[in-house]
Amino acid sequence: MYKNYGYGKLILFGEHFVVYGIPAIAGGIGSTTIGVAEKGDKSGIEIIDNRKAVEGYKEGKLKHLAESLELMKKKIDVNFEENPIKITLAGDLFCASGVGASAACCVAIARAISNYFNLNLNDEEINNIAYEGEKAYAGNPSGIDNTVSTFGNLILFERNLEGGSNKIEKLPLGKPMYIIMTNTGITANTKAAVAGVQERKEQFQDKYNAIFNEEIKLVEQAKIALADGNLEKVGELIKQNHKLLQDIEVSCKELDDLVELAEANGALGAKMTGGGLGGYMFALAPDETTWNKISDVMNENGFAVIKTKIGGDV
Repeated sequence: MYKNYGYGKLILFGEHFVVYGIPAIAGGIGSTTIGVAEKGDKSGIEIIDNRKAVEGYKEGKLKHLAESLELMKKKIDVNFEENPIKITLAGDLFCASGVGASAACCVAIARAISNYFNLNLNDEEINNIAYEGEKAYAGNPSGIDNTVSTFGNLILFERNLEGGSNKIEKLPLGKPMYIIMTNTGITANTKAAVAGVQERKEQFQDKYNAIFNEEIKLVEQAKIALADGNLEKVGELIKQNHKLLQDIEVSCKELDDLVELAEANGALGAKMTGGGLGGYMFALAPDETTWNKISDVMNENGFAVIKTKIGGDV
């Protein structure tokens, strides 16, 4: 039996914008999805999903998971009908929209298959397979989720719109970041959210071009502030990025309410993360005391919380 993992992810800056070639900044978190592989009892790939998740999340993603497996199989040189495999998914990544659960699932499955069949796939090959799997969940994924899930770390990601290699740059971080991720409990449809942005961008070109230009400037400032360890500035930019995501209509009342609650309890900044329209928001705390306080407040209000830190390495 073989254990394999995919990191959960946190997009700090640039979700949705990254689909259009604008750089985004993201970090892997310590929570992972694990895949355990063994000989299958039936032809093909059988998935036993033991991950902890928001109510209805796994049921709502069953169709996507089946499609994802078919897409990944096309990139792997194995006849699964003659060589059946069973993969059990588990781990400590609580599955919900916005934490990279689908990408972590794809990476864990790809690594499980590689190790079980002794394919010796390297991380870049695993990443490419996971990207194919992500298409089932996101429709037109940028590639950032599967990249962070594969490699971890804090990275700047820039999608190559011409179809060549994406830009992946490991970023320095001047100070560790105390992060609280809070789940709305709403399972979002990322594919629909991405399609909605595209439709509105085509309809309101001038408005959206101006918003996208603001995001480009914001990410450049964030890269500098993160390297300098200027977390107060990072917090301000997080707030601005959430406003831009509101402007392109991918936030929702539940996310906005959590952002306000975190900032009222000492967060330097808070914003939605991931596809939006539900899922997670995250808050940046200035210190460990505030980190614990915000987490306690969220728990007292009945919300699922992930406390994590982001540094140079996961």
